[in-house]
Amino acid sequence: MQKIKQEDLQHDFSRGSVSRHIMAQAVPLMVAQILQLLYNVVDRIYIGHLPGEDGMALTGIGLVFPIVSLIAAFTNLFGMGGAPLCSIARGAGKNEEAEKIMGNSAVLLFFSSFLLMVLCYIVRKPVLYMLGASDATYPYADTYLTIYLLGTVCFMMGNGMNQFITSQGFPKIAMGTTLLGAVSNLILDPILIFGFGMGIEGAAIATVIAQTVSAVWVLRFLTGTKAILRLRKNRLRLESRIVKDICALGTSGFIMQATNCVAQIACNAMLSIYGGDLYIGIMTILNSIREILSMPVSGITQGSQPVLGFNYGAKKYERIRSGIRFMALAGGIYTAAAWVVLVLFPEPFLALFTTNKEMLSLGVRSVHLYFAGFVFMLFQFSGQSVFVALGKSRQAVFFSLFRKVVIVLPLTLLLPRLMEDGVAGVFLAEPISNVIGGLACFITMYFTVYRKLERKQV
Repeated sequence: MQKIKQEDLQHDFSRGSVSRHIMAQAVPLMVAQILQLLYNVVDRIYIGHLPGEDGMALTGIGLVFPIVSLIAAFTNLFGMGGAPLCSIARGAGKNEEAEKIMGNSAVLLFFSSFLLMVLCYIVRKPVLYMLGASDATYPYADTYLTIYLLGTVCFMMGNGMNQFITSQGFPKIAMGTTLLGAVSNLILDPILIFGFGMGIEGAAIATVIAQTVSAVWVLRFLTGTKAILRLRKNRLRLESRIVKDICALGTSGFIMQATNCVAQIACNAMLSIYGGDLYIGIMTILNSIREILSMPVSGITQGSQPVLGFNYGAKKYERIRSGIRFMALAGGIYTAAAWVVLVLFPEPFLALFTTNKEMLSLGVRSVHLYFAGFVFMLFQFSGQSVFVALGKSRQAVFFSLFRKVVIVLPLTLLLPRLMEDGVAGVFLAEPISNVIGGLACFITMYFTVYRKLERKQV
């Protein structure tokens, strides 16, 4: 009997320490995201060290990033759009409604993934050249993308539905999703890339296999008896009301990824003009370093979402305020420490991805420029997570658009033309957007959510 009570407490976020609940969600999520990072980055590490390629293979993979971001955007639209709604419904004791939300998200993820795979395959050649490919880098980008697209359905189903495992309070199971994928990729990459001499083809095949393993794990859990909320056939019928709510809330995550796609296109285009293939390769490395360093703060902010959403559904407003304070403090300490380490020791991070001496030399200065506003990234992550967790879709969407479309994109296009060093202008667009966009998002959240929750608490 005591065991049942302990399990109930573990999944009931309205009782016990808020910070403990957040960390119980965040730590496995951070481990999962680090594993996910290995899943994504290990390809770039191996490809960056292929002998005789002179960085062109790594640049080729970098050209595929905007398309990968677009696929991730639709994953966020239906996965991150449904999971917070599922948490709120569960917190209000509406488990049947929560299962309907999960079922609708699964259907949306499946059909959109199939359509994206077909569409991207058809238009891949003109799109890759539009993204900045040259005749030297196109063969690498095309080879990787053609194989990668075969895993689109598994990627979207695995990553999108994994959000619902976390929202039910099973962070370790969710961590297992990325653990299986990452381990599979880590084992297969060197075997296929070097052992069988498949190069960039081997990296893509390893990724597709790993995505398939992850998707099978997720679907087996959500259709099994251990899940609180299960995927059932009678919950897979689309309901316009639910679809509308999922898309409204998921639009924030969609825009964040979709605008990443647009920003990457703009960066590649400007770098091809002012720096050439070498600097597109450096940007690929910088994006990879950013993924490495942002994982823990992303884990903390995303780990807080099911806790905040559950307490919002349960009308425990002071617990939400406590969770926001903890999230901001923990994230702030981490981002400051990570920034100091990166600024002082950029070379080891760069050396993970390349042995090209020119890339290493130019990369140090690029790191200092690109990550100048890294600490302010926390404010965007925190504010955005609160809006999403509480179902405030309009605010979440606005600040996603504001940072990327209103700030990053214009600066990426204008600064290189205004500055004597065009490449520096491209790299400076990111830190400026972190400062302006991050502060605007967090300050708005503070006055429109945090302060108002104090007055609503009885």
